[in-house]
Amino acid sequence: MNLIIIILAAVLIDILFGELPSRIHPVVLIGKLINYLIRSLNNHNTKFTGLIITILTLIIPLIIIYTLLDLSKFNYYIYLLVAAIVLSTTFAIRSLITSVKKIEEDLNEDIEKAKHSISYLVSRETSDLEESDIISAAIETLTENITDSITAPLIYTFIFGILGAVFYRVVNTLDAMMGYKTPKYINTGWYPAKLDDLLNYVPARITGFLMVMAAWILRMNWKNSYKIMVRDARKTPSPNSGYTMAATAGALEIQLEKKGVYQLGEQIHPLRIETISRTILLTKVVVLIFLIISVLCYTILTIIIMNWI
Repeated sequence: MNLIIIILAAVLIDILFGELPSRIHPVVLIGKLINYLIRSLNNHNTKFTGLIITILTLIIPLIIIYTLLDLSKFNYYIYLLVAAIVLSTTFAIRSLITSVKKIEEDLNEDIEKAKHSISYLVSRETSDLEESDIISAAIETLTENITDSITAPLIYTFIFGILGAVFYRVVNTLDAMMGYKTPKYINTGWYPAKLDDLLNYVPARITGFLMVMAAWILRMNWKNSYKIMVRDARKTPSPNSGYTMAATAGALEIQLEKKGVYQLGEQIHPLRIETISRTILLTKVVVLIFLIISVLCYTILTIIIMNWI
């Protein structure tokens, strides 16, 4: 049951303290490693080069984290603490919610300030966005990232342990930096993009269904949440990101739109600033449901396996 203790401790650390300082945050350091490898190898714009970058970026952090965890085993409590801190860096509950909450606060003060803040979270041009566009972008950011910033790394932790979460986070970081269909990355970013799609395939769909459950618990329109998820989830360019976004749009009876790319849901209600708060509440309930179900399933399976052995 050590893994459950570590996971719950990691979640608590993230919620209470947030991210580690950038200079020592593993994901930031992994990003620097990726940049170094890109500068060194990306003159050869081939899929093979991308594969080499992917393999090296996976192997180096995994070896370092494995060694760190192994060295900390001299004391049980030190190991639990180190493991929990390491794991807490693979997901981002507090920072994700805080960054979107800031957009809501900025909208209540000054739309220009909100445009500036949202520009750090989305790739689209933000200077000409209207209030409803900013609200939609904020909700899309939060709901799309529930999977890769919260549930997916924790799912891989339950299955493969802490190194599973590290593996996932490295792949996700590679995709965030290289998974673009631009001349520079069309070839070298192929493996990171495909691997990220593969790793998110099941977690995205699980999280979409958890969103429907959360809508039911909160007495939102859970039937519409399910209907819109099934209908609209595949409208996004990504094979995975649409599930949680569409489920949210259905639950809140709103339409989320990235102009020229996709429209999810039906606008039964207009987008208002307070819609962001409702989305944050929905997200928190999703995380809570996920943790409860995951811990119960892991505990039951562990007991069954131990008795069977």
